[in-house]
Amino acid sequence: MIRWAWIFLDRPADRFEAAFTFWPAVTGTRLSERSGARGEFATLLPPAGDPYLRAQAVGGPGGAHPDFDVDDLATARRHAHALGAVTVADHDGWSYLRSPQGQAFCLTTEDGREVPPPATGPGGELARLDQLTLDIAPGGYDREVAFWAALTGWELQAAGEPEFVRLVPPSGLPFRMLLQRLGEERPSAAHPDIACSDIEAVASWHEKHGARRVSRGAHWIVMNDPTGGVYCLTPRDPHTGRLPE
Repeated sequence: MIRWAWIFLDRPADRFEAAFTFWPAVTGTRLSERSGARGEFATLLPPAGDPYLRAQAVGGPGGAHPDFDVDDLATARRHAHALGAVTVADHDGWSYLRSPQGQAFCLTTEDGREVPPPATGPGGELARLDQLTLDIAPGGYDREVAFWAALTGWELQAAGEPEFVRLVPPSGLPFRMLLQRLGEERPSAAHPDIACSDIEAVASWHEKHGARRVSRGAHWIVMNDPTGGVYCLTPRDPHTGRLPE
């Protein structure tokens, strides 16, 4: 059973300060003291509710990955292995694994209780980082969808576009997952998505903190944070995650 879930924002170690000046500013959080053997970890602490966003300094360009807090680590790890995951490393209280298509994730034994509210921008616009999108090559897409659905036990739903399906968690967990079928064969990756009450106002707010617009999709804007990290703004309701009618 997954009792809490985390999104890790993995950013290049040499640009950690730039990334985590930006992300606390646009999520209404503050950065904790850094931890880890090399000071590679920090938590984005909300003013209310429990944290679910973490920062990690990494080698290479970075990206994002999920962590799942579970009741029993050994049982959850065996379950993941039976579904096709491989363990990269075991640590005291957590395990680092990869999905069949190579997406990193961790199983941990922490806990959370209350989803924090959306952040408020300078013009009163609301935004909440409430979705992690997994970008999956077409050759392994069906297996990867089956893997994540079985691993999480979350409800699998069709999405608005044919290249997407979503995994919706039980009430009380802080984000859902969107699985995107790519148009080309390339390594799996992940990026965060932000639900916005006013997508244009949120994009302008983020630009003032050093982000830039990359492209526009059917109903979303692809952005780069100040380190080049990819994320998307969507017009979904920051409270419910639903698209407007």
